[in-house]
Amino acid sequence: MLRYALPLAALPFAAMTAIAAPATAAEIQIASQGPVVELSVNEIVRSAPDVAQVGAGVMTRADTAREALTQNSQAMDRIIARMRELGIARADIQTSNFNVSPQYDYNQATGEQVFRGYTVNNQVQVKLRDLPRAGEILDALVSAGANNVHGPSFMLEDDVAAKTEARAQAFARGQRMAEEYARMAGYSSVRLLEISESVQNSGPTPQPMMARAAMDSSESAPPIEPGQVGTGVTITVKYEMSR
Repeated sequence: MLRYALPLAALPFAAMTAIAAPATAAEIQIASQGPVVELSVNEIVRSAPDVAQVGAGVMTRADTAREALTQNSQAMDRIIARMRELGIARADIQTSNFNVSPQYDYNQATGEQVFRGYTVNNQVQVKLRDLPRAGEILDALVSAGANNVHGPSFMLEDDVAAKTEARAQAFARGQRMAEEYARMAGYSSVRLLEISESVQNSGPTPQPMMARAAMDSSESAPPIEPGQVGTGVTITVKYEMSR
């Protein structure tokens, strides 16, 4: 995204009127005697992911909340035990959602809500560190009883280096662009007045997997391709143009 503004565009370029942004608490006024160019520059660095996040859980239904909860707890115990067998550390397994809710059907003939029992959902977030085994682990989770599986979502566990690289590229490109605008406007140099930054991680959106009950028994572990993930930095820079 690119946007620029020349606050003194209504004045001749030779005018040397000082301008200052309105100040609020903790803001510093920066005086500028020449036109100002403001740029928003985004850079994304692509790299191979080293971890993946998967959501795995169980949804159970029964006539009573207690029965639905008992069935759900037993199923989740089996899933967590299977994850531990696969070498996933307890620190990489975290409950992300748990709820118990009554279920009703709408009777169109009578216009009434008909109680059908209770549903229990229990979901955990699992961090996968051995990416070549991602397909095997997903298949094992479904085989162990998970009927609500989402992911994987790939990422970098430590993205500091990627952010540093993206930041440097964004700043260098912003300065080149400011210098280009200065030359086009008849100025010879630029002076940095202000810089701000926002950071975002970009990667593929995780997609839900099918539950084992809906899969053909002859299917093997799903093919999983990590691809690359992007780490992006957006900077906004303001430069004063000078002769």
